Amino acid sequence: MIAIQKEFTINNLRYIVRSATESDAQSLSEVRLQIDGETENLDREPGEAYIDEAGFKQIIRNDTESLNNLFLVAEANERIVGFSRLVGNNLKRTSHKVEFGICVLKDFWGYGLGKNLLSESIYWADSNNIKKITLNVLETNEKAIELYKRYGFEVEGVLKKDKILFDGNYYNTIVMGRFNE
Repeated sequence: MIAIQKEFTINNLRYIVRSATESDAQSLSEVRLQIDGETENLDREPGEAYIDEAGFKQIIRNDTESLNNLFLVAEANERIVGFSRLVGNNLKRTSHKVEFGICVLKDFWGYGLGKNLLSESIYWADSNNIKKITLNVLETNEKAIELYKRYGFEVEGVLKKDKILFDGNYYNTIVMGRFNE
């Protein structure tokens, strides 16, 4: 797989979006755990489905070797502050599509990290003949939904009462997809 590395400066923050390497594994484990405690927009509560350094090394190794996967990190001030993944499979009937997920530390919201991780992921998918990108987003995450729509994603469905949050209420998950003809 070809490594990705692109530099951005937004609101005086300089950061790099690049392909993940195995040396990122420990930082990714720590960042993922922190992000899970900062937002309810993800599937996990803090500490759930914990992935340690060895687990991330294996994920990065698998993603690097796979033609249908991409693991990107956003690095600012010499530390990882966000990441995204595109995950596909080799089944013939679904090999044309990948699923997208993204995480950014709350202190780094508003600097375009999500937008640039998404943009680089779309570029990679389009360049690698991936026809469809799918994602799930919590209905209350309006900024993310608007971002995805600006990049050509459409609402494909709603999973009703799909998640229960800290307030004890149930929330819908929006299923979105972007098809590249």
